[in-house]
Amino acid sequence: MKKPVVIIGMGEMAGVFARGFLRSAYPVFPVTRDMDIQQAAEEIADPELVLVAVAENDLHPVLETMPQNWRDRLVLLQNELLPADWQQHQLQAPTVISVWFEKKKGQDYKVIIPSPVYGPNSQLVSNALDAIGISTRVLASADELLFELVVKNVYILTTNISGLKTGGNVGELWNRHRDTATAVANDVISLQEQLTGKNFDQNALINAMVHAFEGDLDHGCMGRSAPARLARALELAKQYAIQLPAIEAIA
Repeated sequence: MKKPVVIIGMGEMAGVFARGFLRSAYPVFPVTRDMDIQQAAEEIADPELVLVAVAENDLHPVLETMPQNWRDRLVLLQNELLPADWQQHQLQAPTVISVWFEKKKGQDYKVIIPSPVYGPNSQLVSNALDAIGISTRVLASADELLFELVVKNVYILTTNISGLKTGGNVGELWNRHRDTATAVANDVISLQEQLTGKNFDQNALINAMVHAFEGDLDHGCMGRSAPARLARALELAKQYAIQLPAIEAIA
């Protein structure tokens, strides 16, 4: 029998991954909020991998208390994720997937575009998702991963923050409010450059964002987290002493 896969957090997204791993003949061991993670690590001392599928706000507390014997086999999938998020916990090489499928309660998953994945367990994750019909792209380098993470951040923040002004879906945002979307996207890219210490090709990022728009033109712009994302962007701008004029105007 194959070694088990541990999944920390068992929400909608975790359920999709669990199906994929089970279809690939991996036993799945769930760790829920009310379980002792250290005890779980003693019981499952040598898992194949450990998928962290908690809510965004729970990521850092979970990584802070991650058992030592699980730290070298982590898979991360959170939104607004950047290398600094795992490096601050002395995690050097987790497997990371930028998830481009959505899963809502009572509905099956919906693929927008293939999800890029990179790291030691990238092929295993890719095979598991492929087993249930979810397409992925295994990346060749950490630089490719960084670009893909920034693409996802640009998509999420641009649509959420622009949506506070325009409402509607991403197709309408790009076709009717392109100036707003472009201005916000440029602000988001400036913020990502500050957070990563890297310079990016703005046109390449915006083209990649539009490609994701085209994967699901009816995808709503403004989720429940939009106000919090706006507030966080402004707080980071203040912290780094940069101006985000389009975002500030919406605020």
